Amino acid sequence: MHIKLNNKVVLVTGASRGIGREIAKQLGAAGAKVAVHYGRSSEEAVSLCKEIGRGAEAFRADLADAGEAHALFKNVVAEYGQIDILVNNAGIAVLSEVEGEYDEWLSDWNRTMDINTRASAILIRSAIPHFKQHGGGKIINIASRAAFRGDTEEYLAYAASKGAMVSLSRSVARAYGKENITSFVIAPGFVRTDMAQDAIDAYGEDYVVGGLALNKLTEPKDVAPMVVLLASGLADHATGNSIDINAASYVH
Repeated sequence: MHIKLNNKVVLVTGASRGIGREIAKQLGAAGAKVAVHYGRSSEEAVSLCKEIGRGAEAFRADLADAGEAHALFKNVVAEYGQIDILVNNAGIAVLSEVEGEYDEWLSDWNRTMDINTRASAILIRSAIPHFKQHGGGKIINIASRAAFRGDTEEYLAYAASKGAMVSLSRSVARAYGKENITSFVIAPGFVRTDMAQDAIDAYGEDYVVGGLALNKLTEPKDVAPMVVLLASGLADHATGNSIDINAASYVH
């Protein structure tokens, strides 16, 4: 199967590092024009755009700020004229003790929800009328196995934010499918990224891999091809679904 995304414009949030970086690279390799969103990693984002080519451009936005999240979609449309595919990948996982200081816990909770859930909702809200105007579009949301199996007490906010993303994605699929708008969830587990490195450092890679059904840790390159497939339109009848890419780590 050879997928071509020529003339498609894709906005990938959190694209400068980790899973998002690999998603952006593989979408670009398939021919798409990629809008590379970043929060702080400007050098990495610019470097990635040069690597991708094909008109890739970097767009900065602090997704914890609702106004910047709202402006991001508009800025990409202003640059390219339209967006065909939205990939909500950006996210944070803040270790926050439930029995710690209340104000700190609440701040961690709000920041997690703002970036992982609210920003995705704002971008989806912007995408829906835009997609209607242009005959349809695709939304691909990167959630987590934590949305389905839960997580540890330190990551209650993370699990809750990803669970909300699943419900949001399914609701969009149900509400807008007749208008050629499809919506999907991909649920990774531990993936070898900077975000997962804290857990790997704390517990050791053998411990992390021990919770998988396979013998090696998932890599960003294991997640990205599914995004390319969903972006292609070849799997539109999977709209509303959640696709696990976590080495059977919550059924193992």
